[in-house]
Amino acid sequence: MDFSLSMEQEILRNTVRQFAEREIRPVARDLDEKEIFSYETTTKMADLGLFGMFVSEDYGGQAMDYVSYIIATEEIARVDGSHAATIAAGNSLGIGPIYYFGNEEQKKKYLPKLCAGETLWGFGLTEPNAGSDAGNTQTTAVLEGDEWVVNGSKIFITNGATEITAGVTALCRTGTREDGRPELSCILIESGTPGFEAREMHGKMMWRASNTSELYFDDCRVPKENLLGPRGYGFYQMMETLDGGRLSIAAMGLGGAQGCFELAMKYSKERVQFGQPISNFQANAFKLADMSLEIECARLLLYKACWLRDNNKPFRKEAAMAKLHCSEVMYRCANHAVQLHGGYGLMKEYDVERFYRDQKLLEIGEGTSEVQRIVIARLIGVL
Repeated sequence: MDFSLSMEQEILRNTVRQFAEREIRPVARDLDEKEIFSYETTTKMADLGLFGMFVSEDYGGQAMDYVSYIIATEEIARVDGSHAATIAAGNSLGIGPIYYFGNEEQKKKYLPKLCAGETLWGFGLTEPNAGSDAGNTQTTAVLEGDEWVVNGSKIFITNGATEITAGVTALCRTGTREDGRPELSCILIESGTPGFEAREMHGKMMWRASNTSELYFDDCRVPKENLLGPRGYGFYQMMETLDGGRLSIAAMGLGGAQGCFELAMKYSKERVQFGQPISNFQANAFKLADMSLEIECARLLLYKACWLRDNNKPFRKEAAMAKLHCSEVMYRCANHAVQLHGGYGLMKEYDVERFYRDQKLLEIGEGTSEVQRIVIARLIGVL
């Protein structure tokens, strides 16, 4: 078994890490404080090739393996969760459904600009009354002639209301199946379509420099050709998308945990109490040892899940495990990091305060930790 990264992956890691330190770290705290989505840093991430990383060059992508994409997400998250969310949602949730389920016309129409980072795309799954119970979607789409008429709303949609958002993929009820359950389909809805409104959400605890939106559809008419894949396959498409998205969230947890560890290590070696650095005290040294151990285990689990995906092997269980474990590893690392900073860890001038807040979404978004345990339990043959 070879656990080493390729030379290309090592170069990618170093390049993205240097970029994040140079371009993102100096502005991350201010953007978080002011709740500003930065078009400038998003453009710079696009120029670095961080959008469309796993997409074929035929559609403007970088044609990289999934491990490489996860490494890039991890390195951005090591510095700031908001920018990592923009990359993760832009790739896994925005580009992914169109790339994997779209027809040739849809791919050629949307993917080149999305892969270039000129535009962003939202993933319209969550609703006010349909979170973990995503199959209970209330948004409807009725086919009238050559148009779908969409009515309903979505909430907590990343990248859904920026100035460069080109549209969203919306999960809708398009009918009733023979077994009486709702027929669910995905429909591509472009920004600017009459009856479609995207509103930016503010007052968030976390990812404050990431764009989060509410979407409203009021007799919104879109061409019937905007159906993504076969009618009635929407729930399957969304679940397949979430499998990849869970790897992205896991990468954010892993990168965030690494960032917390490095901040805690640096501070504990500089902070002197009782005549010596606090890292010398066993209670603190054990915290740092536990963080290092958990990060190593999390990285192995996540990279294995990505390797399975890259080699066309089943990875749903491992994706759920990685998402769950990496999210909770970051929680424990952020908690230790704040504790090691003492009172300073509670102040906004120290980055661990932001990491501590940003972590919480990882246990909630793209399937809560409780839902991941249900997924894992079912895949191991219980529940």
